[in-house]
Amino acid sequence: MEKKVVHSIKTISEYHRVMGLPKPEHPLISVVDYESVTLPCKASMSFVFDFYTILLDKDFKGNMKYGQQSGDFEEGVMFFMAPGQVFEVELLSADSINRSGWILLIHPDFLWKTSLSKSIRQYEYFSYSVNEALFLSDKEQKSIQGIMEIMAQEYKNNIDKFSEPVILAQLELLLTYADRFYQRQFITRKKSGHFILERLESLLDEYFNQEHLSTKGIPTVQYIASSLNVSPGYLSSLLKLLTGKSTQHYIQDRVIEHVKEQLSTTERSVSEIAYVLGFEHPQSLSRLFKAKTNLSPLEYKRQLGASN
Repeated sequence: MEKKVVHSIKTISEYHRVMGLPKPEHPLISVVDYESVTLPCKASMSFVFDFYTILLDKDFKGNMKYGQQSGDFEEGVMFFMAPGQVFEVELLSADSINRSGWILLIHPDFLWKTSLSKSIRQYEYFSYSVNEALFLSDKEQKSIQGIMEIMAQEYKNNIDKFSEPVILAQLELLLTYADRFYQRQFITRKKSGHFILERLESLLDEYFNQEHLSTKGIPTVQYIASSLNVSPGYLSSLLKLLTGKSTQHYIQDRVIEHVKEQLSTTERSVSEIAYVLGFEHPQSLSRLFKAKTNLSPLEYKRQLGASN
């Protein structure tokens, strides 16, 4: 079996060289017309960049993988990648190398001493699985393309003291639009969201019914997201839309359901239930139960007895 090679590209100048482009106008930022990119003619290639990459891909025949997850990259898709993330391209035909769209490359040093240097990582779509790339309507494509064209024009002009603030302002506008479009996507792609919710329910059912739960403890947000092949940020955003709860609160509610079931169907004490669930101290379970139900576990059990 042939070992997969990951091509590490550390600078924007190196990217231009590998993709058959002329030298960039600026070492820390580049706006590339996608049609001018010449990919090496291999069936599958993996890359990791040391800079942010924003891609508007309007006509791509192939598959892309991000975080080992395959995605549907049909027309009208935006994709966001942060430095250090592996990105795999699998071409379906020789025609796959002919594309249309834009690529925006931003080295972290370009954002140094700006508000974006810290806030850019807070945009959740930089950590999304590729199956939740941003699918754009025609109108949305035009908005993004307009911003890209302004940035390209500014990028190609002679660099002066206004160039960086103009480009940064356009970048912030692009990220804000992308945030809006992702929120729209959460609504319009609810079918996919409900499928993830169903998988989450099955995962939690299986988790709480397994033996040796005491050694594993309550499932973490990271564990749940990883098991569902999505990022923690994406899962939390999706659950808030569909249920009004964060992932942490959703897990806690399932814990309370499990505790209620144990209190009503078994003779286990609160301490025994806490031990089975992996709580280090029974008081921790009691505090969580009280916060969620306004009753202590014992008060809840007495209430059950009074109603029987």
